[in-house]
Amino acid sequence: MNKNPFARWRGNFLTGLAVLLPTVVTLAIIKWLFGTIASFTDWLLFFLPTSWTHDPVSARMYWYWSLAAFLLAVVLVSLVGWLTRYYIGKQMVAWLDGVMFRVPLLNKIYGAIKQINDSFGTSSRHSFKTVVRVEFPSQGMYSIGFITSEAHDEVRARSGEKIVSVFIPTTPMPTAGFLILVPEEKVTKLDMSVAEAIKYIVSLGAIAPEALPVEAPAKRLKAETP
Repeated sequence: MNKNPFARWRGNFLTGLAVLLPTVVTLAIIKWLFGTIASFTDWLLFFLPTSWTHDPVSARMYWYWSLAAFLLAVVLVSLVGWLTRYYIGKQMVAWLDGVMFRVPLLNKIYGAIKQINDSFGTSSRHSFKTVVRVEFPSQGMYSIGFITSEAHDEVRARSGEKIVSVFIPTTPMPTAGFLILVPEEKVTKLDMSVAEAIKYIVSLGAIAPEALPVEAPAKRLKAETP
């Protein structure tokens, strides 16, 4: 049975939309990120005349100058990272920390941001290294989370059990979420990587990590029995 022209057009349109939508969304996200970053990096070209860098009608910086400013920012950040490997760079960082921590009110903000940055740094032992499953937000419901810390001396002393900090990201924006304190025995560690877990969360569960073979509890118990 032949479909009517409208049905054929609708099928073609939905197929084309499914093909093009990922590309369009990706480009839109890149454009938004570039515009957001450019709003901070454009000022690096302050030494150039605005008649060179800005459109006289819209007063906006030309995109190629924004790209040049972004590349300059990448070079400067890389230079700072290189300098911190040497004594002079470490002294500059220490001097900057000293200045920021001496300014009232600003020292609170700077200290909190620096502490968070150090906590999630690549060299920190409190980074998102372990993906876990926890019972959240209620009994019988489970969420994917990340262990962020296992050091809770006061909580352990008061509760009598080992407690771990688990960050539960929200979907589809994993930058926000909930921090919960969970007894270690109620946390199930998963084999999926952090990247796979974030992809799973951002995709609303549509992109599931590759399934790994899981040994049945009965077989595992039998194997462990001498």
